[in-house]
Amino acid sequence: MDSAFVIEKFILVAVIFGISLVIAMYSTYAERKVAAYLQDRLGPDRAGPFGILQPLADGIKMFMKEEIIPTSSNRFLFIAGPGLALLCACIGTAVIPWGSPVLIAGKTIPLQVSDINVGVLYIFGVVSLGVYGVMIGGWASNNKYSLLSAIRAASQNISYEIAMGLSIIALLLMTNTLSLKEIVGQQHGLNWNVWYQPLGFLIFMVCSFAETNRAPFDLPECETELIGGYHTEYSSMKLGFYLFAEYINMFVSSAVMAALYWGGYNYPGMDYVAAHLGPTWAPLIGTAVFFGKIVMFIFFFMWVRWTIPRFRYDQLMNLGWKGLIPLAIANIIITGVVIAIIEKF
Repeated sequence: MDSAFVIEKFILVAVIFGISLVIAMYSTYAERKVAAYLQDRLGPDRAGPFGILQPLADGIKMFMKEEIIPTSSNRFLFIAGPGLALLCACIGTAVIPWGSPVLIAGKTIPLQVSDINVGVLYIFGVVSLGVYGVMIGGWASNNKYSLLSAIRAASQNISYEIAMGLSIIALLLMTNTLSLKEIVGQQHGLNWNVWYQPLGFLIFMVCSFAETNRAPFDLPECETELIGGYHTEYSSMKLGFYLFAEYINMFVSSAVMAALYWGGYNYPGMDYVAAHLGPTWAPLIGTAVFFGKIVMFIFFFMWVRWTIPRFRYDQLMNLGWKGLIPLAIANIIITGVVIAIIEKF
């Protein structure tokens, strides 16, 4: 294997990992500022100008707090749970195309860690694994509230993964590929999939809220019923890992939605930009556009959290099984019929 190839991929992985952590860190700051704006407050404003250093202060606080491991817990699994949750959150970034290939020093470098031909299946597999970190942490804590939270999280993820998978099938019928790179490539300019699959996108987005345990689907962390949820017994950076995993999951979910439905790094006038700025700067502008779409979705996640009240658990399950799954099946049938008619005529 070419050593330059290995170094190139290592640098790309390190950059993406660093960006993911920074975005997760400053998502905590953004969430407080968004909540403050919606509630007519100031939010963090003491740690640095406009409170911009608040995430660093929070990180230092997490590192300095005492590590507490309950004597009745399963020590190994109690420690492994947060690490597994964070690992599963991070590895989802490996198949996302962050931009078109960029020319640097005469060498074309793809802005994607791995272009596998089953990228969509990989994303779903990683999402399915993520719940194990929650389950292990809830069970290993030997706390009835944590265990109940973990059971809730597992049943919620299983329920909404079905609707999410069905919503993607209609998209796959149109694109005829499981590669995220090819799906994004087919949305050149303004030819985005959201115009052809608005219902599929809506179902996928609602399921993303449930998969990331974000309000109004944050039943696994329901403070009024379960104290703190699956991480009730956690402190210090183990708790920090769980919180980071949630924000990285939100970041990855936003990136996947932007890639599948909102064109990824494609935007109107990109051919004109490429012709005038060349193969170095044009892809970087596309990457900036992609991150702009991701930031838009992250803001929407936060806006919904501080606007809509939490569902009851029976309402949550009814929406998944009786609402979203039938809608997703209907969307598949409609998409299949439309494609058959177009191919016929």
